[in-house]
Amino acid sequence: MKVDIDIYTEVKDCTYKDEHYSVRDNGAVFRHAKDGHKPRKLDEQWLFGTKNEKTGYMTIGGHRVHIIVATAFHGSHDSKRDIVDHIDTNRCNNRPENLRWLTRLENALNNPATRKKIEYLCDGDIQKFIDNPSCLRDLTGTNQDVMWMRTVTQEEAKAAYERVMKWAEKPSKPYSSAGNMGEWIFAQPDSPIIQDTYRQVLFPALSPDTALQRKWEIPTEFPLCPIQISETPLTSYIDNLCVGKVITRNQYTTQIIDDFALCNENLIMVICHSLSEDIKKYTSVSITFEDGKYIHEGRTYFEERGAQKALTIAKGLEWDGPDGIDDYY
Repeated sequence: MKVDIDIYTEVKDCTYKDEHYSVRDNGAVFRHAKDGHKPRKLDEQWLFGTKNEKTGYMTIGGHRVHIIVATAFHGSHDSKRDIVDHIDTNRCNNRPENLRWLTRLENALNNPATRKKIEYLCDGDIQKFIDNPSCLRDLTGTNQDVMWMRTVTQEEAKAAYERVMKWAEKPSKPYSSAGNMGEWIFAQPDSPIIQDTYRQVLFPALSPDTALQRKWEIPTEFPLCPIQISETPLTSYIDNLCVGKVITRNQYTTQIIDDFALCNENLIMVICHSLSEDIKKYTSVSITFEDGKYIHEGRTYFEERGAQKALTIAKGLEWDGPDGIDDYY
């Protein structure tokens, strides 16, 4: 449903990167013309911004709208030190209540994939990192994206972790169109919502409306999922697929297609790799069509051959390659 840019209750002003903005509490921004200059193309009008298809963020004149909104409603921070987090993970939802400033460490600990990586590098126990951040070890040098955390103090690590865990302990309930998706994302592992997710509950994807997720904890965009339903829905989907294209995108990573096949009349399987330095870098995405919706279900792998083995078996063929680490996990 299209959001009406003129429905709002509050307006605040701020300066960001030497630009003067007025900001509405619906996420719209108004960039003022600079004194003594002619208005530019995007000046003097209310805009939600233009979506950057690579990052998913809304921008105006190259500046990210969510940072402008957060600056207006939550105060100015050093954007080189702190970042603005979308609580519901939807990078297009720039309402002030969906935004919060986080330190770099808080943002990292709030990422499940990063937490797992920290645990891996600290002998399986994140508490070791909280007690002594310098314990992070990386003998192979492949995890430079987290190794900066070795330099944080014990007090910083403890404070950030406690704050993230406090968010995670908020009461949760099944997601509905009127609810807050953040309640799903931060639900505790033993809560009914998480248990139901793994059993059978389907959740709406971030986009498009025709996509649902099963056993997929992070709300995700599926840019190649058909928007219109044809008489042959899986054929329409596979016609959109191409090696090298983005198959999924969410708050934490973007995945690129490596291989795919229409395994049978009811199943598409896509093999993809993550652009993030995840421990399990490869994913098989199973796509089915049920009750008028495209259902996406993913499984991750340490090695590419683990994903390729899954695709081979899904096609009804015998895997004649060697076993890999994924066969034992």
